[in-house]
Amino acid sequence: MSKITNEAFSPDSYRDTIGTIDKEGKRKFIYPKKPSGKFYSYRKGLSYFLLLILIANPFIKVNGNQFMMFNILERRFNIFGFPFWPQDFYLVVLSMLIGVVFVILFTVIFGRIFCGWICPQTIFLEMVFRRIEYWIEGDRGAQIRLAKQEWNGEKIRKKGLKWTLFLIISFGIANVFLAYLIGSDALIEMIEDSPLNHLKTLISLLIFTGIFYFIFVWFREQVCIIACPYGRLQGVLLDNKSINVAYDFVRGEKEAGRAKFNKKVDRDSSGKGDCIDCRQCVNVCPTGIDIRNGTQLECVNCTACIDECDSIMESVGFPKGLIRYASEDEIEKKAPFKFTARMKGYSAILIILIGMLIGLLFLRTDVEALILRLPGQLYQHKGENISNVFTYKIINKTNDDFNAIHFKLDGIKGTLKLVGNQILKVPKQGMSSGTLFVEINQYLLENDKTKLKIEVYNGNKKIETTATSFLSPRTFD
Repeated sequence: MSKITNEAFSPDSYRDTIGTIDKEGKRKFIYPKKPSGKFYSYRKGLSYFLLLILIANPFIKVNGNQFMMFNILERRFNIFGFPFWPQDFYLVVLSMLIGVVFVILFTVIFGRIFCGWICPQTIFLEMVFRRIEYWIEGDRGAQIRLAKQEWNGEKIRKKGLKWTLFLIISFGIANVFLAYLIGSDALIEMIEDSPLNHLKTLISLLIFTGIFYFIFVWFREQVCIIACPYGRLQGVLLDNKSINVAYDFVRGEKEAGRAKFNKKVDRDSSGKGDCIDCRQCVNVCPTGIDIRNGTQLECVNCTACIDECDSIMESVGFPKGLIRYASEDEIEKKAPFKFTARMKGYSAILIILIGMLIGLLFLRTDVEALILRLPGQLYQHKGENISNVFTYKIINKTNDDFNAIHFKLDGIKGTLKLVGNQILKVPKQGMSSGTLFVEINQYLLENDKTKLKIEVYNGNKKIETTATSFLSPRTFD
């Protein structure tokens, strides 16, 4: 039977332990109260919108390309409908750098807001799995009572239904995840075919299902607290000017600290703060922390404590905002938000990287031709001509087949011969390679290494120009 997180704790030890592990180092489950309020409504709307995008992305096509695909095995990537090949990997790296800098800038300004509002782990856990849990098992109190009671018909029925639904949803998530990796067309083709013909894919699918099931049934918020490196990163990035979900300790504690609410006591004359120590902010927290202890690694800025505290403040007749989005300087010194030099620096880096990416995307071609001299080969005499042998590789990044590829020399007379067929075919999103010979009259060569420009045509249309080196003797007899 799992342990419940309603145990008493010492305020002096909260920074040395986390709320999901007991004194013996064993897993301690959290049963958060079902959140409600303004911010939670905003989060629900945003979360379901992002879930729709996440699920639809691999099935949307732009100019025949999957909108998002990360096929690591075949080294093919589609980002926003643009196909990227291994030769374009620098663009993928640059895109990843932009994402990292953007998250860092957002963290410097708004803390760990990405985790609570955008992260797929949080969205799936809080807006899908926990909502199913509330529907089947009830709110916090009912879940605690169910966890404590013996295994009877009610508990078996509720747990069995919950775990079955969790397994089905985990299987669905695994399919979407696989669509990102191998492509939605390949996934649909495998679904329509017999599973026995795709055992490796089926095994991979079951492994992913098991991982997701384990995460959302048992590991849960431990992903954010233990596994995710972003929580550690925020400790380096945050400062007193960063905006976080924060408890206004100046207003909440005042001179005499907290006290339970009592209508007969004048809190202003007693020096007591507005915090009535109801602990509802702790009960509603999905990571089991007390926001009144200050900024903590476990806080994902989900705003559940803001909504709950505002509801309590309204019920007792106190102003809202005891817990709110604020910086430490705003709370302690009443200092307004200021765009600091560090924020300006990260913003400048982000703008530069985005500018570089846009520029490189405009310079990127739909066809890539690579012609290199065959390693280990110098040149051959063929009468008055000098011959070099080259290897070529043509990459077609478009969704059109190239059925009449041929080469021409640019700026110098010579003969270009392909080994095999003289007309090449390169399928859409495909590649073709082979060998070719170039012969040039020796009297047209001015030195032992001549730079050649070779044009690539598809029919009568020039689709690419590439350069290579042509070797010849130093002197001619």
